[in-house]
Amino acid sequence: MRIKKAEIVAVTARQDQYPPDNMPEVAFAGRSNVGKSSLLNFLTGRKKLAKTSGTPGKTRTINFYEINDEFRIVDLPGYGYAKVSKSESEKWGAMMDEYLRTREGLLRVIQLVDIRHEPTAQDKQMYEYLQYYGLSGTVVATKADKISRNHIQKNLKVIRKCLNMDPSDMIIPVSALDKTGDGDLLEEIDRIITGQYLT
Repeated sequence: MRIKKAEIVAVTARQDQYPPDNMPEVAFAGRSNVGKSSLLNFLTGRKKLAKTSGTPGKTRTINFYEINDEFRIVDLPGYGYAKVSKSESEKWGAMMDEYLRTREGLLRVIQLVDIRHEPTAQDKQMYEYLQYYGLSGTVVATKADKISRNHIQKNLKVIRKCLNMDPSDMIIPVSALDKTGDGDLLEEIDRIITGQYLT
């Protein structure tokens, strides 16, 4: 798959602001500052499509990006950022829960984790949550440029074990900085939206 066209079509905080539920959607979820916006910009070849920030917790809305007029990538609010209030954190959680439970076009949630660290309790909780809704199965290990190539496979095994991933689940190391891993991820997204995982 090649992304030739990408545009943001909705920035939402409520269900009534979502775009029509009329095309396949793949969502990105991950801890604050894991690199969701950077990954989106890297995949689409657009430097400023998604706003990046050094400040964790910047994405506080559900953002819908239309790709090639065929499907959407949906950027979910980052979780696990300690400096937001409990009520704000609960609000984001409820917003995400509503989207995950009710969106018929949603096929998969790609969870992003930092390749340098063992997944946190919140990462594990998110993966279990996605498994419960039948939306798990793909993990992107971001910031692959931050460790040596010799450590990549070792760290991927740690992530797979910590998240209790099924052997058939996909884990893809990606570096937006070094521009690696995008081909594998785009192939995975293509398989998801064309239904190649359906039995």
